Order: sequence, then C-alpha cells, then structure tokens
Amino acid sequence: MILIIDFGSQYNQLIARRVREHHIYCQIEPPRIGLAGIEALSPEGIILSGGPASIYAKNSPRVDPGIFDLGIPILGICYGMQYMVDALGGEVKQAEKREYGLVELHIKKATGVFSEIEKKTECWMSHGDTIARVPRGFRITASTSNTRVAAAENAAKKFYGLQFHPEVVHTPKGKRMLRNFLLGICGCSKTWTMKAFIKESVQDIRSYVGYKKVILGLSGGVDSSVTAILLHKAIGKQLTCIFVDNGLLREGEAEQVKGLFRKHFEVNLKFVSARKQFLRELKSVSDPEKKRKIIGRIFIEAFEKEADKLQGVEFLAQGTLYPDIIESRSAFGGPSAVIKSHHNVGGLPKKMKLKLIEPLKHLFKDEVRVLGKELGLPENLVWRQPFPGPGLAIRIIGDVTEARLSILRKVDVILLEEIRTMGLYKNLWQSFAVLLPLKSVGIMGDQRTYEHIVAIRAVTSTDAMTADWAKLPHSLLGRISNRIINEVRGVNRVVYDISSKPPSTIEWE
Repeated sequence: MILIIDFGSQYNQLIARRVREHHIYCQIEPPRIGLAGIEALSPEGIILSGGPASIYAKNSPRVDPGIFDLGIPILGICYGMQYMVDALGGEVKQAEKREYGLVELHIKKATGVFSEIEKKTECWMSHGDTIARVPRGFRITASTSNTRVAAAENAAKKFYGLQFHPEVVHTPKGKRMLRNFLLGICGCSKTWTMKAFIKESVQDIRSYVGYKKVILGLSGGVDSSVTAILLHKAIGKQLTCIFVDNGLLREGEAEQVKGLFRKHFEVNLKFVSARKQFLRELKSVSDPEKKRKIIGRIFIEAFEKEADKLQGVEFLAQGTLYPDIIESRSAFGGPSAVIKSHHNVGGLPKKMKLKLIEPLKHLFKDEVRVLGKELGLPENLVWRQPFPGPGLAIRIIGDVTEARLSILRKVDVILLEEIRTMGLYKNLWQSFAVLLPLKSVGIMGDQRTYEHIVAIRAVTSTDAMTADWAKLPHSLLGRISNRIINEVRGVNRVVYDISSKPPSTIEWE
C-alpha cells in the first residue's frame, strides 16, 4: 500500500497508475487526511505529489508535518519535495529562472531512487520555485544546468525529493526511479492483481451487504457490467439489475443488454422505460452540467421507484471508477481543480434513500477490463469503448430532442462500423460523434441545403487522464464523411477534432 498525498498536481492519477503498474496498491488522499487517517491505512510508503501552489504562498496546501516522524519512507515530487524541504527546516524561494520542459539531469551518485541509472538522463521539469538550502541530514543527489537541487535525499530516514516529474513519459528513467522507491526503499510486494481483488471484494461485499438486497443500474457499458457480475458473484439473487431506457442510448443497446445478462449470466434484470420523462425534463436545457444533474436525478428516482417494489433493498450499486472520483475533486475536498462532475459522482440527490456501494471506485479503466476478463465477460463487452453515463445527451451540444438523437444514432453506427472494419476499435480509447448546434450551407443534388454539422472525435489513451487525437488514415476519414453525408438525412458537413487532453477534455461536454 502506497499513499499519495494530493497537493493539486494534474499528474496525480498518472502517479497512481505508475505505482499500480508495479502491481502495488495505492490511494490518493487530500492533505487534510491527518496522521490518524494515514496510520489507519498503514502505508509502506508515502508520495507527496506536485501542485501549482508556491510553498510560501498564503493557504498553500500542507499535510501534517508529523508524517516525517512516522518512520515511513517518503518521496516528494516537485511541490511535494518543496513542502518536505520547508517542513524539515530547509529553504524554498522563487527561482530567478523558471524551468519548464525537457532538461538534462546530472546524477551525482547512482544510489537510492537513482540506483542502476546512468549519470546523465533526461527529465521533465515544471517549476517556478527552487530549493535554496536543503534540510540538515539531506544531500543533493542530482542537478540540472538551471537547478542546483534537482534531487535530494536523507537516506538514513528514507526521505527522497525529486524536483522533476518521474511519472511522465518525458522522464525516460522515471519508471525505474519509482520502482527503486517502491520495491527497493519501501520494500513493497507485488500483490495487487485482479484475482486478489476479486477474492477480497467478494468478501467485503458479503460482509457489507449481509442478507440485504442491492439494485444496480445496468447500462451495458464496461463499468456497470463488471460491477453487476462482481456483485452477482458475491451475493447472487440478492442483486437486482435495473436497465433504465433513458432514450439517450446508442442503436440496439437495450436489446444487447437484455440478451446477455438475462440469458447468459441469469442475472435478475428489470427493464424500465423512461424515455419520455428524460426527454421532457431535458427539453430546452443546453447547459452540460444541468443536463448531467437532471439525468442523474431522474436515474436515481427511477431506481427508488423500483426499490419501493422490492422488499429489503437498502443498497444502490454504481460502476464509479477512480478517475471519476479524482476529477470530481469536490468528493474529496482536495486542492485539485474540478474538471467536470460525473454522472456517478455529481448527479446524486442530497437525500438519497439508498446506501451507495461502489466496488470499482479505486480502479482505473484498464484494471476494470482485466477484472472483466477474470469474471468471464465476453471480449466485445470488455473492450467496449467508454460511454458516458448521461449518454448521447452530452454528445448533442445544445437542446436534446428525439430528432437530433435519431441523427446522432445513425451517425454513430456508421462511424463505429468503419472503425471496426479497419481493425482500429481496440486501438482507440474512444471514437464517437458529436452533433453541433450549428448548420451550414451545402449542395446536394444541385440543390442548396442548410443542415447539421457533425464532429468526429477519436483519441488514444491509457487511462483517460491524458489523451492524444488519433491520426486516422485520410482514406478512412473520407469514407466516414462520405457515408454520413450520403446516408444520414439532415447532415451535410463532417469535421474532425484534432485537439488533445489537456487542454481539451475527451468528451465535448
């Protein structure tokens, strides 16, 4: 177990992913966790993340300095290193020359986190402050041409600081540095596997639920499907899955879900038709956050209505993942910025009648896919691309109407058909279409048209924290555009989104 203290870095999730790549469990917690909370987790090591604040600024994030008296190895990254230096009596000041980007790192001695790493390597810097003086007991272990203290350590107490970011791919030896800390310094064991997770989760679920009943909203996506089968394995017929047809789904999804879970897995499944209610409530609503809240509210109301028909239901299960919680930072109250609210995290009413159970809430998407395979889910479902909880409502910019949904569904079918035909579906994190609130002039059959514009979005990623736009072949883009314009009435222009995350998000809303 490794504890990551969130000081607001955009790379927090990436740090966690790097730790778990070594089959070591970790959790991200806010600085306010306190010593009692840290001791309750019993971590083998602590990583202090980076962050945008200056250590000497008013209200800069700080964790209880008592962590340095716990006898636990600590690695400070960027701001985390500066906090460590400041808390232990060193000095941090504003740098005369800021350092951002790729620089050459000069390692003084290949020990500690630098064990078995050559003396010259590249690293990724991103800081405006610098360490003027290290605390007593520390020694400088690496420098750059601009930063005298690029790394420092107190090997006796197992305190290590890196001014750069070892978690990003731009630091080629960063994985090795983290491995040295996790395995060599903290002495962690590689016990974090999905087989172990299943065994522990089944025990935890049974203990938590007892003989009570659980209901789960089954969308047919990877997250809710894996949640359903994990719960079914743990509590069997105590689980009732509810499929809510909100009218915001893709073509044929309802039939696919019913066929797989009722016939193949023999899961208790109830079908609820709420298309009219969702569309009525969404009428004339264009703000994406309002859409999410409305959809979340109606979704929970539908659950509670079904729960009233069942005796002994006390739990509502959700397929919430770790990135959902971290990006919706208000759930932690930590310093990281709120990027967006998620259907699972941001749409819940304050007075919900059912208790939440979220068995995947500490997993990343790639871990959920592995878990799905271990649970026996079919390959095509396990590798299904992420689909947002609010469905097509947030892929329609502006008003959500039946007519606009119909257009987007037809476009979506064509897009995915062509992506699969090229054998690219599993190589892409997501590929989808967005219906814009704009129309453009066109010419079709020698006649002037004034019709909708569709944007195609395809990205590559490993965990959705960062994503790059996919360099799809021009021939493929041409076929997609040609088919959409010719086969979908109401569309006369197709554009391709070539923005990456950051600065853009993957979804448009």
